Amino acid sequence: MSDDGELDLNTLSNEDLVLQVHDDLYDGLKEEVEAAVHILLGRGWAPYKVLTEALVEGMRIVGIDFRDGILFVPEVLLAANSMKAGMFILRPLLIATGAPRLGKMVIGTVKGDIHDIGKNLVGMMMEGAGFEVIDLGINNSVEKYLGAIEEHGPDILGMSALLTTTMPYMKVVIDTLKEKGMRDDYVVLVGGAPLNEEFAKAIGADAYCRDAAVPSKPPRATWPQAQSIGQGLERPFTCAAFW
Repeated sequence: MSDDGELDLNTLSNEDLVLQVHDDLYDGLKEEVEAAVHILLGRGWAPYKVLTEALVEGMRIVGIDFRDGILFVPEVLLAANSMKAGMFILRPLLIATGAPRLGKMVIGTVKGDIHDIGKNLVGMMMEGAGFEVIDLGINNSVEKYLGAIEEHGPDILGMSALLTTTMPYMKVVIDTLKEKGMRDDYVVLVGGAPLNEEFAKAIGADAYCRDAAVPSKPPRATWPQAQSIGQGLERPFTCAAFW
């Protein structure tokens, strides 16, 4: 403890400091997370180690409790903002040190839908998991997705939707990929509050992402043909909706 009774992060061991980051992320304590990241870097931790063991693991815990109804959107947003602050410190260091990249993802909310909270969380979790993420924002048409594919050459294309009226547009995008002979070049993931696995199968997606804690896993663990993006992925995947 410091003289004023507050916890002095500098006095914690590396193990305890990482656990404290998890707690501070959970509580949405942005400044504390930033301070801990600087301390770990100052102790010689590689940026990628700080990212995975402190930030990503902390947000994984947040994601689980959000899924289970223990945390709600306001708390998750505070946690996400804290992680974003830590990522801001680490991002240039990750680039400079050549941290491993699993692949590239383009993500955006589908045409007619302006909801983006879930999309933003998924993008952040995917970036933390080792993907380069290009966020297209909201209200994206087929042409916008196709243009992003051509410009960025992603392994992943993500589309988000919250409204039942915008859900069908995901199939429009997937069908367009089929018409252009591009569908087999991507694995399609879908998610979003009104969606389920049956809908994902019906529109021709490869998988359904229920929440932000899920989509960072499939590229490495779910599909036999996608043991690791960046290690011979035969069929990159498209995330098609979150929340």
